[in-house]
Amino acid sequence: MPSAPAVPNAPAADSAKLPPAADRVYSHLKEGVLERRYEGGTLLTEGELAEAVGVSRTPVREALLKLEVEGLIKLYPKKGALVLAVSAQEIADVVETRLLVEEFAVRKAVPASARLVERLEVLLDEQRMRAGEGDLAAVSVSDRCFHAEIVRNAGNQILSKLYDQLRDRQLRMGVAVMEAHPDRIAANITEHGELLDAIRAGDADSAAACVRRHVGRVQVLVRGEVR
Repeated sequence: MPSAPAVPNAPAADSAKLPPAADRVYSHLKEGVLERRYEGGTLLTEGELAEAVGVSRTPVREALLKLEVEGLIKLYPKKGALVLAVSAQEIADVVETRLLVEEFAVRKAVPASARLVERLEVLLDEQRMRAGEGDLAAVSVSDRCFHAEIVRNAGNQILSKLYDQLRDRQLRMGVAVMEAHPDRIAANITEHGELLDAIRAGDADSAAACVRRHVGRVQVLVRGEVR
């Protein structure tokens, strides 16, 4: 039986679904930086990144420019892109901002709606599951989402947008702490549980105290992991 003729110039199904090349490079490199596969001080070349993602150098340049604007890398002409390390000043700034925003937000969010309590319970369960899988990047994401949900429910959109600007820095610092202090994974989950209990009980003062203790401990640990 003769085989069916090939359809000329038929695009592959998978290739039609691929995002633009620059977006693929951007996602690859940003995830690598946030998950610390590319640590601070690493010098990357356009050729290395092009080969890793399977694209030409033109979209690599486009992605690198975007990441430089976001403060994750520094471009050096004819040399490459340097992954910027987290500085002590950056840690201090992030933690100070988190304390100001999160303590205010949790007071505004209490008494909490049933929807917020349910959402926090789901996120805490997800964090436990990711911890059991040993996926530190996913644990960091669910950890950050737990805090962001409280901020969103404070009812201040400007504050929520400000907090969202800290996302990348929070994720990167979170992975650094868990890599260096694996015991903090269980401790974070316990502290989140205590915070959720205070929110569920409608105790704004206790919830605010939980935030201060939790974020303060993170500050001490991350300072010791700057590199």
